Amino acid sequence: MVSSILSIADSNNKIMAVSKIEQWRLDLAEVWRKMPYKGLFLGLLGAWVVLFQFLGNSTLGYVNTPSLFGWWIGTRVQGAGVVEGQGPAIVQVLSSEEGFALVIPWVVPCLLWWKRSELVALPKRIWWPALVLFFLALLLHLLGYMVQQTRFSLVAFFVGIYAMMGLIWGWPWLRVTLFPFFLFAFCVPLGNSAEMITFPLRLLATKITVLLCHGLDIDVLREGNRVFDPLGKFQYEVAAECSGIRSLTMMFALATIYGFVSFQANWKRLLIIMAALPLAVIGNVLRLTIIILAAEAGGKASGDWVHTNSLFSLLPYVPAILGISALGYWLEVKRKPKEKNP
Repeated sequence: MVSSILSIADSNNKIMAVSKIEQWRLDLAEVWRKMPYKGLFLGLLGAWVVLFQFLGNSTLGYVNTPSLFGWWIGTRVQGAGVVEGQGPAIVQVLSSEEGFALVIPWVVPCLLWWKRSELVALPKRIWWPALVLFFLALLLHLLGYMVQQTRFSLVAFFVGIYAMMGLIWGWPWLRVTLFPFFLFAFCVPLGNSAEMITFPLRLLATKITVLLCHGLDIDVLREGNRVFDPLGKFQYEVAAECSGIRSLTMMFALATIYGFVSFQANWKRLLIIMAALPLAVIGNVLRLTIIILAAEAGGKASGDWVHTNSLFSLLPYVPAILGISALGYWLEVKRKPKEKNP
C-alpha cells in the first residue's frame, strides 16, 4: 500500500516537472516569436564575442591567453589562491573574496527572463544613437588592449552588449535593463585597487568599534586599524579580508537584484542600492564588537573562536538584510498614496 502511494506521488512529481519544462519551452518560444531583429542581434553578439575571444587580452605574461574570458577565469583562480588538495577549485574560487563574480553572468539573464513580460511589451525599433555608446565601448577596449589593462576591455565587453541591445531594440529597452546590466560591474576584478576601498573601510570599522566598546565600558585602544587591550590580553588587526568588502559587494549585488525585481521607479532602486554601504559597515562593526566582547569575557581564545567561527562570519549580513528589507517595505507600503474616502 505504501509503495503504491509512493509510486503515485513519484508519477505526479514527474508529470509536474514535465509540465513546468513544457511551460518554460512555450514561454521561450513566445518570447522568441515576439522579439524583432533577433537574427541581427545574435550575429552582432557572435562577432563581438569572437573579437574578445581572440583579441581580448594583451597581458600574456600574467594569464597566458589572448582570450578575455580565459583571462577573467584565470584571474579568479589566481585571486582565490587555489591549492590542490583543499577541495574542488570551483568551490575555492566561489568562497574567495570576489567569488560571487562567477555567479553574476548567470544571474543577469535570469533577471531579464523574470521581467520578460515587461520587456516583450516594450516598443522596439532600431535606435541609431546607441552606436555612440557602442563605439565608446570599442574605443575603451582598444585603450585597454594597448595599455595592457584588461579590466578596461572587460567593461567594454559588457557595455558593448548593452549598446547593441539599445541599437536593435531601442531606448526603452536600455532604460528597463540598466539595473540588471549594472550587476556586471561586480565581475570586474578589483586587483590592487581593492586597497583603495578596503583601507578606509578598515579604519572606519575600527574607529566605530572602539567608540562602541568605550560606550559599553570596555577599555580598548586603537592604533590605525589595530585594536588591543591595554593590559595585553588580546590584540586584533582589522586586516583587508576583515574590512567588510565581501559583505559590502555582496549586499550591493543583492540590493541591486532586489531593487530591480521589486520596484519600477529608478529612484527607489538607487535608494536601495545606496543603503547597502552603511548597512554593510554596521554589520561589520557588529561582528568586530562581538569578537572583542568575547575576548574581554573569556580571553583571547574566546575571541579567536568567534573570529574563526563560520556561523559568526555571517553576522555582517544580518543587519544588512534586515535593513534593506525594512527599507523596501517602507518604500513599497508606506510611500503608497493613501486612498481617499468617498
